Amino acid sequence: MKEKLEALLSAAVAELAAVKSEDALQELRVKYLGKKGEITSVMKGLGSLSPEERPLVGQVVNTVKAQLEEALEKRSVEVREAAKAERLASERVDVTLPGRRRAVGSKHPITLVTEEIVSIFAGLGFGVAEGPEVEHDFYNFEALNFPKDHPARDMQDTFFVGENVLLRTHTSPVQVRTMLKQPPPVRIIAPGTVYRCDSDATHSPMFHQVEGLMVDKGISFGDLKGILTLFISQLFGEGVGVRLRPSFFPFTEPSAEVDIACVICKGKGCRVCKNTGWLEILGAGMVDPEVYRHVGYDAETYSGFAFGMGIERIAMLKYGIADMRLLFENDLRFLKQF
Repeated sequence: MKEKLEALLSAAVAELAAVKSEDALQELRVKYLGKKGEITSVMKGLGSLSPEERPLVGQVVNTVKAQLEEALEKRSVEVREAAKAERLASERVDVTLPGRRRAVGSKHPITLVTEEIVSIFAGLGFGVAEGPEVEHDFYNFEALNFPKDHPARDMQDTFFVGENVLLRTHTSPVQVRTMLKQPPPVRIIAPGTVYRCDSDATHSPMFHQVEGLMVDKGISFGDLKGILTLFISQLFGEGVGVRLRPSFFPFTEPSAEVDIACVICKGKGCRVCKNTGWLEILGAGMVDPEVYRHVGYDAETYSGFAFGMGIERIAMLKYGIADMRLLFENDLRFLKQF
C-alpha cells in the first residue's frame, strides 16, 4: 500500500505539471483529494491491515496527502500568475489613445426659453416674482374675477386637492399676492409651473407659464402693445409681424390675443399655422377694476396691464418642435440638440 501511495503522488505531480488552467487544477484536486478521490479510496483500505501496519501506513497517507496539497497550492499560484501575465499582455492599455471625455449636460429647452424671456423683461425693468404651486381658490380664481358660479371657470380644467385648495391653473395668483404685499407701482413677471387636466400633442397636464403685470399711474393699452411688440422682436427677431385680436379674460378688460407672423412659413401659410400665416402666442389686456378691488388698489388712480404665455408654446415655435410631449420624455437624443 505504501508503494501504491507513492505511485499516486508521482502520477499526481506529473499531471500537475501539465495543468494550464484553474478549472483543470480543480478537477485534479477532486480526482485525488475529493470524497471519492484516489487518496480517499486508499484510506478506506486501512481496515484490512493488521493493527501493527495501520499506524505506519496511516502516517504515509498523511504525508502523501500533505505533499499533494502543497503541490496543488504551488501549482495554483503558478497558473494564476501565468494567466495574469497572459491577460496583461493581451489587454495592455495604449496610453497614447485619447481619453474618454465625460458627457457634459446642457440646459433643458424649457429652461433656456424661460431664462431668455426673463432676461428680456429684466431689460425692460421687470422683476421676477414667485408663489406656491398649491394655491387657494381665492388667489387662483376669486380675486381674479372668477366668482364661484362663473362659467369662465370651465375654461380651466382644475386639479382640486381639497376644499378651496387646488394646483394653480396659471401663475396669475402670483400677481394677486404681489399686489396684496406692495402698493403701486408694480412691474413683475411670474414664471412657474402650472397644472390643468389636459393632455395631447399640444397640451400637457403640467406645463409652464410666464405672466406679467404692470400697474402705475397713466398706464395705457398702448404701453402694453409697445412692450409686447418689443419683447416679440427680441425673442423671435426683428421684423416679425404682430397683431392683436379682441378676446375675453375674466381679469382683464379690454382683452386681446396676441399673434405673430408664422415663424415657419414667414406668414405665407403652412400646416403649422393652418394656412392663416399667424400663430397665437399669448393673451393680454388691461387689468379689470374688479381685481383692484380685491387687492385694495384705487382703480381711479391706477391702471395697468397683464399678460400671460405658455413657455412650451414659445419653445415649440422657437425650435420647430411639433409635439409638446417630446419636451417631457427625457429622451437624450432629443435634448442634446439644445
